[in-house]
Amino acid sequence: MTIEAPRPRNFIEEAIEEDGRTGRYGGRVHTRFPPEPNGYLHIGHAKSICLNFGLAKKYGGQCNLRFDDTNPTKEEVEYVDSIMNDVRWLGFEWDGLYYASDYFPQLYAWAIQLIEAGKAYVCDLSADEIRAHRGTLTQPGKNSPYRDRPVAENLALFARMREGEFSDGARTLRAKIDMASPNLNLRDPVLYRILHAEHHRTGNAWCIYPMYDYTHGQSDSLEQITHSICTLEFENHRPLYDWFLDALDIYHPRQIEFARLNLTYTVMSKRRLLELVQGGFVSGWDDPRMPTIGGLRRRGYTPESIRAFCDRIGVAKFNSTIDVAVLEGAVREDLNRTAPRAMAVLRPLKLVIENYPAGQVEELEAINNPEDPSAGVRLVPFSRELFIEQDDFREVPPKKFHRLTPGAEVRLRAAYIVKCTGVVEDQSTGEIREVRCTYDPQTKSGLPSADRKVKGTIHWVSAQHAVQAEVRLYEHLFSQPDPSDVPEGVDYKATLNPNSLEVLKSAQLEPSLAHSKPGDRFQFERNGYFCVDTRDSLPGRLVFNRTVTLRDTWAKIEKSG
Repeated sequence: MTIEAPRPRNFIEEAIEEDGRTGRYGGRVHTRFPPEPNGYLHIGHAKSICLNFGLAKKYGGQCNLRFDDTNPTKEEVEYVDSIMNDVRWLGFEWDGLYYASDYFPQLYAWAIQLIEAGKAYVCDLSADEIRAHRGTLTQPGKNSPYRDRPVAENLALFARMREGEFSDGARTLRAKIDMASPNLNLRDPVLYRILHAEHHRTGNAWCIYPMYDYTHGQSDSLEQITHSICTLEFENHRPLYDWFLDALDIYHPRQIEFARLNLTYTVMSKRRLLELVQGGFVSGWDDPRMPTIGGLRRRGYTPESIRAFCDRIGVAKFNSTIDVAVLEGAVREDLNRTAPRAMAVLRPLKLVIENYPAGQVEELEAINNPEDPSAGVRLVPFSRELFIEQDDFREVPPKKFHRLTPGAEVRLRAAYIVKCTGVVEDQSTGEIREVRCTYDPQTKSGLPSADRKVKGTIHWVSAQHAVQAEVRLYEHLFSQPDPSDVPEGVDYKATLNPNSLEVLKSAQLEPSLAHSKPGDRFQFERNGYFCVDTRDSLPGRLVFNRTVTLRDTWAKIEKSG
């Protein structure tokens, strides 16, 4: 028996344990997952979910779910509901459910406190003018001409902003920090902007909304978060996170950054994913080709496989790109252990056994899952006319082809050895309409006399008992590993894979699958792992999505040949 070595602690765990030893935060661990409800969660968010909830569980702490809902023009209740559903589907339950909009009154009061302390001012510069004044990485910025407004004037103007006297973009509230700071985030960042838009929770109660950088740390403080785990792009924002908390003299969590997840053959930007949805390049946020949690769920991924994937890739300090094969490997391993087996012929070709008695039907035993003896066996009907895969027969076989060819033998899985005697062609097209063969009744699987060896084994479905279904074969959404790696001026969507979806309308399945329910997962033997589509599949009109292929050495041989 092999015992796996324990996973070494990552740098975030080391920091938390050091804080525990020194008594920082009284030994508490309280994390949070803070998505903005402006889209559906994707596999990158799954990494953050697993990390934040996992740390809380490991150290006996708590984890909040907080919606950073400070941009009413992009946020919707639909996204809030989908996020809560995704977190629960992944296997986690939050200790507290919060919204940044809950804190609007307190954030406003703190903004007044900063103005009164001379640490914030109302600025009349436009967004473009603010950018022009900010400077560059090598040149300091220029002070706003409104930077030294008297406190009383700033308070009056901010109150008028709150009352809705000014149009969108007419004024902002900015922190007064240092326009010469080498960190551009500290060059008088905007705290509030005017935005006359209805909020999904607060309605029209507010027409000024706080910026993320201002909201984030104070929300953490209000919730008594101990460790604010962020992705690496917020590392340069940490001094600003600390500045706000220190300037307000309030409870101060610790921000720690980790590398976000990048995956080959997809995009992870919610903006770009929204473009794909709105442009009709995919059928929706839950299209099985999308990296969203909803898309992965609909494709047949299990929460266990996604958690295993997140654990396998670990937590790093530097950005990198993970090969999508690692994610596919995780679901393949999980489904190999748990998915019942079934036979399904995706591109059917009729096989007639000439010497098998007409009208006779046998019930043959087939193993449900060789990885799980407790799964037992099922009975599969066998008859004179079967369906086999078109790819399992070649009139003129290439080298190393060990399936059915004229004069050759193969074993029908869980059944008999058959020998091809000929074909019947369509006289008008010349296409093969059916394959003829004979069987050896002494080679039935399980019989003592069935030990004769042949090189190939193929799957089949009894034509008389087959269930017809639609099967959707999904490939990578993009045709190159990095969809963004395109020449200047070329749209990344030019790298979309035109073969990312193939729909097979007339797949033939063994009858045990007739009553499959949406979300049920199976291994179609020799074809891959599939699940019943949760949106389009109906009783009597089954639709299956391919989750992931099996490792197919023949495909590699054929491609290289």
